Amino acid sequence: MPSTMAVQEPSSDQGSQIFELTDKCHHYTKIGQVEYDIQKYWQQRFSIWSLYNEGIYMTDDAWFGVTPEPVANKVAEDFAALIPETKTILIDMFAGAGGNVIAFALTSRWMQIIAIEKDVSVIACAQHNATIYGVADQITWINDDSFAYLAKNSSSIDPAQTVVFASPPWGGPRYMEGDIFNLSKMQPYSIDQIYEVVKTMDSALYLPRGSDLRQIARLAPGEKKIEVVQYCVYGASKAMVAYIPAISPSWNTDNGT
Repeated sequence: MPSTMAVQEPSSDQGSQIFELTDKCHHYTKIGQVEYDIQKYWQQRFSIWSLYNEGIYMTDDAWFGVTPEPVANKVAEDFAALIPETKTILIDMFAGAGGNVIAFALTSRWMQIIAIEKDVSVIACAQHNATIYGVADQITWINDDSFAYLAKNSSSIDPAQTVVFASPPWGGPRYMEGDIFNLSKMQPYSIDQIYEVVKTMDSALYLPRGSDLRQIARLAPGEKKIEVVQYCVYGASKAMVAYIPAISPSWNTDNGT
């Protein structure tokens, strides 16, 4: 069985680490190896990872939240097009098994990409998967709670150069209990909790396809507008992304936030 190990890179001043796969990381090759509740996701593995057979690894829980590769690539393309060229640093708050952060790296748009994931097994999978796609060395890998990381590094993060992508957990595979998803009940982090820590930077929030648009609209800073896009695979919506502009310093001060 693989063992857990994180090794600090002596040559890096960004806190990046190298992670070995753990016994929670799996590359399933037969459906009989797969737990029943994730079999339907595994059966879609090639629409999630085009290079799955090259040795993609996932934890069982990661199957519920990974972004399908075609969607991740389109989101990466759209976010790059919306952001001014002066902003060259991207932070992925919930990197998961790497679907989105790999797509961001493949665009070659960003001078620095920081992937944060608090589960050591999941980030080991993400780093391994990024190696398969040839972009692992373009990403700074941080095993930490994203809120704690942003708080600890708030003085060194420049909103004029930095954007944030957040694909938070939605509350498990049974997150949808009605036609409209209440973002204030998203678990374990509500949309307000996430927005509070990213509002000074341009951000993209990857949310359930049935999210309440009124709750998203309330996040619009001042007269700025939020762009919301539904992303589909084979005609079926998989998720929506809200592209939210940063609050301006004057708006932030005037509103006492």
